[in-house]
Amino acid sequence: MVDADQTFVIVGGGLAGAKAAETLRAEGFTGRVILICDERDHPYERPPLSKGYLLGKEERDSVFVHEPAWYARNDIELHLGQTVDAIDRKAKTVRFGDDGTLVHYDKLLLATGAEPRRLDIPGTDLAGVHHLRRLAHAERLKGVLAALGRDNGHLVIAGAGWIGLEVAAAAREYGAEVTIIEPAPTPLHGVLGPELGGLFADLHREHGVRFHFGAQLTEIVGQDGMVLAARTDDGEEHPAHDVLAAIGAAPRTALAEAAGLELADRAHGGGVAVDDRLRTSDPDIHAAGDVASFHHALFDSRLRVEHWANALNGGPAAARAMLGQDLVYDRVPYFFSDQYDLGMEYSGWAPPGSYDEVVIRGDAGKREFIAFWVKEGRVLAGMNVNVWDVTDPIQQLIRTKTQVDTEALADPHVPLESLVS
Repeated sequence: MVDADQTFVIVGGGLAGAKAAETLRAEGFTGRVILICDERDHPYERPPLSKGYLLGKEERDSVFVHEPAWYARNDIELHLGQTVDAIDRKAKTVRFGDDGTLVHYDKLLLATGAEPRRLDIPGTDLAGVHHLRRLAHAERLKGVLAALGRDNGHLVIAGAGWIGLEVAAAAREYGAEVTIIEPAPTPLHGVLGPELGGLFADLHREHGVRFHFGAQLTEIVGQDGMVLAARTDDGEEHPAHDVLAAIGAAPRTALAEAAGLELADRAHGGGVAVDDRLRTSDPDIHAAGDVASFHHALFDSRLRVEHWANALNGGPAAARAMLGQDLVYDRVPYFFSDQYDLGMEYSGWAPPGSYDEVVIRGDAGKREFIAFWVKEGRVLAGMNVNVWDVTDPIQQLIRTKTQVDTEALADPHVPLESLVS
């Protein structure tokens, strides 16, 4: 039974942390809820940072999870611009990094997220080198893209993942010249494989983006603190006024590691190891969102999922588990992307080598289709491109592990719902 005198501490003020705090109150918890955020902005959602807000189509206030007054109204003790630098598991305290204040917890949630991976090459200290993870990054990059568009400037992007492609699309809408440097042979190679990665390359080429595949940056050349060019390991030099490092994100595990909590291995994405109830190796400490690596029974593997839906759903699941509710966190991974006139949703998990074939339903040439990653007749993942209201049956196919006839799967005239056993 949860006591009203208990204190639940949440470290990390992103979507997972904010939704966990909301859920604690919604479930009737009357004890102290302390939410600690190392940014000075109120908790916000990250997808708009590379989509609508970056494009100037969404207002700044639209990114926040709750209006500022919500926290006081719900008796959430919100600490903005504060860090936690230590956990004492025996004493059950966290220590603030700025003044050493100790705060007791009965239950602790780590929702510390991830941070951009850095380019380890000469020139990364130049003023025109950027990352995109935080609201402040997006605000800065928004001004950069507008200036590049006005001046016919060049943006070089290191990495053809989702962030790199979404920023490329935004930059082209502003009118900037864009070159993407990617060591793999296609964009999104590790997620979509060669079968679908080329489709995104074609999309961006049609909008004027240049790709340089099979290479990686080795140096950013500058003068008087400003970027002039970007060099790659094959001897090429690309004109650049600004460079975006979009080479992935690393889970922020330093706090957990120092506390002696079990971590997942790099083969499974790293992160803080949790069970299917999002409990760490310490039963009084949970983890959720980008930092958590959980065992997913559906895929019989440990996963670390960095996407919005995992924070949206994982934060509340962790809160309910902290309250002692019996649950299993096994949501089908989901994410979405918008680039130019292409919108897509992806459900499931199909890493390279895990599937036998990719089945296409619809017209890939017109970019109106659904792709299914299939193994032995069972759907592991599905991506709908400019086809809507199909996420539920796609996820049902994945969850039920239904063995389907691939010809029927490819036939748009066969309702997806009819294929679910």
